[in-house]
Amino acid sequence: VAGHLDVLTPGHFLVGTPLMSPPEFNLTEVPLNHLSRWQLVQRASQEFWRRWSSEYLHTLTVRPKWTTPRAPLVVGEPVFLMGETTPPLRWPLAIVEELFPDSGGIARRARVRTAKGSYLRPVAKLVSLPPSDPPDPSLL
Repeated sequence: VAGHLDVLTPGHFLVGTPLMSPPEFNLTEVPLNHLSRWQLVQRASQEFWRRWSSEYLHTLTVRPKWTTPRAPLVVGEPVFLMGETTPPLRWPLAIVEELFPDSGGIARRARVRTAKGSYLRPVAKLVSLPPSDPPDPSLL
């Protein structure tokens, strides 16, 4: 390995060449009958890479938001009101006053009270605060 500048990296296995190699000409838009045999192989490689990176890689991402059940809100619980255009550090703090369940008994809307008033919001737009651990009695 000493003296060799070319070593195998994960990029070699992903794209087949070093990641620092110059970009290849995009052959996906060129008609097939205008391509040489080598260009056809390159085009197939480009198509495979495009589909693999856009379709398969997204299936590996696990989104626990939709696969794990969320703890139900309770009246009196403090929540943040998620804003569409405001960053999370600017979301207002609110208290759940009333829950409105659907026909299945799952709360879909909630009336919340903030310092500026009372609002009706979808439960999906409310963010529960993480549970706090009880204080350690030895520290008190």
